[in-house]
Amino acid sequence: MTAELLQPIRLRGLEIPNRIVVSPMCQYSAVDGSATDWHLVHLGQFAISGAGLVIMEATHVERRGRITQGCLGLYSDENEAALRRVAAFFRQHGSARLGLQLSHSGRKGSAHLPWEQRGKPLAPEDGAWETVSASTIAHDAGWPAPRALDSRGLEEVRQAHADSARRAARLGFDLVELHIAHGYLLHGFLSPLSNDRGDEYGGSLENRMRYPLEVFDAVRAAWPDERPLGVRLSATDWVDGGWTLQDTCAFARELTERGCDYLTVSSGGSSAKQQIPLGEGHQLPLARAVREASGLPVMGVGMLFDPVRVDEAIARGDCDFAAIARGMLSDPHWAWRAAAALDGEVSHPPQYVRGYKSAWLRGLRS
Repeated sequence: MTAELLQPIRLRGLEIPNRIVVSPMCQYSAVDGSATDWHLVHLGQFAISGAGLVIMEATHVERRGRITQGCLGLYSDENEAALRRVAAFFRQHGSARLGLQLSHSGRKGSAHLPWEQRGKPLAPEDGAWETVSASTIAHDAGWPAPRALDSRGLEEVRQAHADSARRAARLGFDLVELHIAHGYLLHGFLSPLSNDRGDEYGGSLENRMRYPLEVFDAVRAAWPDERPLGVRLSATDWVDGGWTLQDTCAFARELTERGCDYLTVSSGGSSAKQQIPLGEGHQLPLARAVREASGLPVMGVGMLFDPVRVDEAIARGDCDFAAIARGMLSDPHWAWRAAAALDGEVSHPPQYVRGYKSAWLRGLRS
């Protein structure tokens, strides 16, 4: 019997050949939001990796919504043209389905590249720009206060998400994931740590959920009905007084009613004070709770390394997919190793058959 990790699954009109997902990983290698040769090579390797689905890195819906000057975007015709090459490679050579994660950095934007000053905020002489958020609460000490979005700003950002979704549809992406996690703009509306608004978008849980749900509705309306739309969530801020798992379950139920097709369950990102109990599969209990509350398929994510343990997690109902980032950077053919360990098969290009069928790889079973 085929292992659960290697079983196909359907989301709306999309058949995904297995449950292995290449999780979105920022590369900080774009030019004014446009993909470069780096993206073609980086993502191209995953197109032929045997994974069932590859979700492209956080792709920002506004120029001001980038995390860094090197972040990917889909807010201009130039951005759209640059991504067309990547999408074309997937269609011509790859077996993986191709997804795109739509994002807006909010108050965590205008930052240095992570390998430069550890991602601290840009100074004016470095090209800093004004960031926006739910409120004027700065991300951390030493960070500038963002501008709180007014009614016009809320509409601009909502429209920007819808416009980027239409661009993604034109490019032929199979799936879109809306980023409502890790302290970025939409998560910033949800969390009391970053939202102290006094209007209909602040205060109660219902009010704090209102704007992210409006953006979701705008993207769902702009995105083709037959193609799946998912959401990445931070299940908890890991900080007292912040966003909680109980809040996430309530939000997940609202998303289910609005036509969400799956949830990726991550955590943290709102505060430097977070205390995360790191370890292999440490977020799987959160994923299971959200799965049970929402009734939706969920992607488990975060330090998933051992294919056998991942397969067991899917079999016992912790998650429906394994979204893997660090493991893929370390081993772009992680899916081959999973197939060997689980005595199954994943797709592979004929040019690589001698590697896929090699005795040393298949020897992992013993």
